[in-house]
Amino acid sequence: MEMDKLVSLCKRRGFLFQSSEIYGGLNGFWDYGPLGVELKRNLKNAWWQDMVTGHDDLATLPGAPSPYEMTGLDCTIIMHPQVWKCSGHFDLFCDMMVDCKETKRRYRYDQLRGRWVEAKGQRVFVTTTAEAEAEGEDLQRRALKAFNLRGKDADQLAWDGDVVSLDKVDDLSLAYAPEAKEVGTLTEPREFNLMFKTIVGAMGTADDAAFLRPETAQGIFVNFKNVLDSSRVKIPFGIAQQGKSFRNEITPRNFTFRSREFEQMEIEFFCHPNESRKWYEYWRDRRMKWYTDLGLAGERLQLREHDADELSHYSCGTADIEYAFPFLPEGEFGELEGIAHRGDFDLRSHMEGKLVKNAEGCLELETVPIEGHPDRTRPKYKGSGRDLQYRDEVTNERFTPHVIEPSAGADRGALAFLCEAYHEDEQPDDKGKMQTRVVMQLHPRLAPIKAAVFPLVKKDGMPEIAQEIYRGLKKKFPAFYDEKGAVGRRYRRQDEAGTPYCITVDGQTLDDNTVTVRDRDSLEQWRVKVDDVVAEIESRVS
Repeated sequence: MEMDKLVSLCKRRGFLFQSSEIYGGLNGFWDYGPLGVELKRNLKNAWWQDMVTGHDDLATLPGAPSPYEMTGLDCTIIMHPQVWKCSGHFDLFCDMMVDCKETKRRYRYDQLRGRWVEAKGQRVFVTTTAEAEAEGEDLQRRALKAFNLRGKDADQLAWDGDVVSLDKVDDLSLAYAPEAKEVGTLTEPREFNLMFKTIVGAMGTADDAAFLRPETAQGIFVNFKNVLDSSRVKIPFGIAQQGKSFRNEITPRNFTFRSREFEQMEIEFFCHPNESRKWYEYWRDRRMKWYTDLGLAGERLQLREHDADELSHYSCGTADIEYAFPFLPEGEFGELEGIAHRGDFDLRSHMEGKLVKNAEGCLELETVPIEGHPDRTRPKYKGSGRDLQYRDEVTNERFTPHVIEPSAGADRGALAFLCEAYHEDEQPDDKGKMQTRVVMQLHPRLAPIKAAVFPLVKKDGMPEIAQEIYRGLKKKFPAFYDEKGAVGRRYRRQDEAGTPYCITVDGQTLDDNTVTVRDRDSLEQWRVKVDDVVAEIESRVS
């Protein structure tokens, strides 16, 4: 599937629009249209239903070590600045960036890709920002320009090695930046903090500085004790949250995959340290199954355990659920969700202050020398001082719970389901001529519109019957009524919207009170009594 076809469909059918498009747009920000907002809402509702409200607190689910409870939170986007200092985001939430001194453009160090090429006795690392399908073509164009060659001279280019990211290159003086005219215009990489800074209050002083949250997780950790005291949950239990997060990405790219404003679906699952490994494996496998149950299956989806050198300093294990998005190079996957074993890092950090790993590999409080007393130290960032330990009411044991964190992106999830759903086939039109049909094969739970109702013609009482069916469906879920144009074109419009079922009121309806139901994917058609239509569709999309 070519990505530009999906992007075109998303705008044409109202899934996604560029933010502030009438003013030229704003890079890294996207608006969900009429169909997109329903798709994303359905995705979030499916997640909340399956993980939280529909969870059976009394049963031991398959693969789980024991029964557990689930509850939820909705925390503020702006929190006390100390939260981000103790969590490590203030110091460590950075990407490495490089600037082009000639074009004044900025790039993320590990996302600028290129390839070594030699001509006229010189060797240059040519880079590009082109998408995967155009990457090779753009690299050749840039290489010809670097050596002042014409297209007919392409055989003079001696390519060396595969396409790699810029962070694999030792000498940036040999790098040829995108859109630059000269070689060697890139600066050395430096840190760039991704948090959006803002001001709270009217004074606007340094003391009033705050940040838009870069993740929803910290709101759960700082409310751990509040949830314990107010809801009487017992370990093991999970706290879920959905909400907006913000990251000032250096180079937003690949449609909605990497945006500056996005929505997360996160769970912080608290358990006894002795049971944490089992719970990590449970959540890793359960979250993978959730995607496959909703239609992300086959070779494009994978579960990948992180190698030891990929793990965060506090992590005891992390796995990523990844999808092979069409805009990525062949064989590469992009992260949909991370499932992390975070140990007791987060709760301890908010009790004590910022934690770091010492020479023995253990977490300890980060300290700095006291000014004027070099032999004495103080915590770099002071924790809350609150007791966030858990006391088992049966055994009276006190401990700091370990945390398993399944963290999913709602926007990335919606994009993956859109990519997976896009399908083309050949079908006859109303005149019998074969034409390409574009169909979005979304799972019925995710489909923005569950059913569409058509009167075959606008006479003989057919519109009145169709409208009555439409109103009955509308009480249960989103439905659509359409009486304009040939019925074949109406089917095509609903296929592109991902509507699983179309219901047609025709001449036979007037004789036996039945209608035609058409399946989007198989194109199978069958007849159902008018009085049974709502129950029929509801049973198929629930």
